[in-house]
Amino acid sequence: MNKTAVKQSSAPGLRLGHASFVWRPWMVFVTLLLAAAAFLVFCLSIGRGDFPIGLPQVISTILGRGERVDEFVIMDLRMPRALAGLIVGGALGVSGAITQSIARNPLASPDILGITGGASAVAVFLVTVSGGAAATIVNSVGLSAAALAGGLGTGLLVYFLAWRRGIDGLRLILIGISVSAVTEAITAWLLVTADIRDVARAQAWLVGSLDNRSWDEVWVALWCALALLAVVACVAFHLRPLHFGDEVAAGLGVRYSMVRAVLLLCAVLLAGVAVSAAGPVPFVALVAPQVAMRLTRYPTPPLVASGLLGAVLLIGADLVARTALPITLPVGVVTAAIGGPFLVYLLVRANLRKGR
Repeated sequence: MNKTAVKQSSAPGLRLGHASFVWRPWMVFVTLLLAAAAFLVFCLSIGRGDFPIGLPQVISTILGRGERVDEFVIMDLRMPRALAGLIVGGALGVSGAITQSIARNPLASPDILGITGGASAVAVFLVTVSGGAAATIVNSVGLSAAALAGGLGTGLLVYFLAWRRGIDGLRLILIGISVSAVTEAITAWLLVTADIRDVARAQAWLVGSLDNRSWDEVWVALWCALALLAVVACVAFHLRPLHFGDEVAAGLGVRYSMVRAVLLLCAVLLAGVAVSAAGPVPFVALVAPQVAMRLTRYPTPPLVASGLLGAVLLIGADLVARTALPITLPVGVVTAAIGGPFLVYLLVRANLRKGR
């Protein structure tokens, strides 16, 4: 047992009725800081644009005390985009934390396991076969539903292929990479054989972007994410024993097979909701849980901190893509530029550990 585990095991406990909790002041402090950072970046993102609005005015308008012009710009034009970034980033952060905790591997994320790839393949299929006659349906309800169904189907396929009297983290990742390669090949084939106008529409979606978000899309993503997070909150209490192995979890009275299945299903659906709302934004689900784990000094990816950090990363990346670069770029380009080097760091760190 390492020093971090010893500190966690010696943390004081609190009991409220039949529920008991472990009090970790540093983790609570960091989580509150991340919540404040998420709100700050959220307000800064709303205030930046062709019509700049100061941070005090943004906060006043959100609280219902702003001027009519500011209210129109913020609530009607910019709020859907910023709120979509908050929802998508939080959903990806929690989804990555769940998959990494269950697989007990820092490389396990919806990107690596092929979930986003499956969602992308089904969505591109719908775009390329629909043609102009169904463009309206594709751009509204159909594309989001197709992405969600594709992510769910791919996640279930990876889970069943990786199941061998339990889930092994390495086998789950290897099968996820294989399935991801297949879905990427299918997506590439669809783009090569499709009409050039459909290809342009599909490529714009595949990059991952928060452009042109509507309130209808935001409300659907919000309610779906809240419902899934409520399920995760009810089941997450049983997540910690799974880190000690199936036998220990069973000895503690945890029905580990059902808990693992429910949490993985929620992780897949959260990733599907995120992809359906913003496209396949890469690496947020990989980076956020690992950075949150290091900030909170917790031995496993913390769910709340991972979700908040995912929101900070995505909204911050969108803010950089819109304002700090010579040209406006989709948010997926910035997150890929951040996540690529971080993935290399994780691989190098894992190799150094094995060499010791």
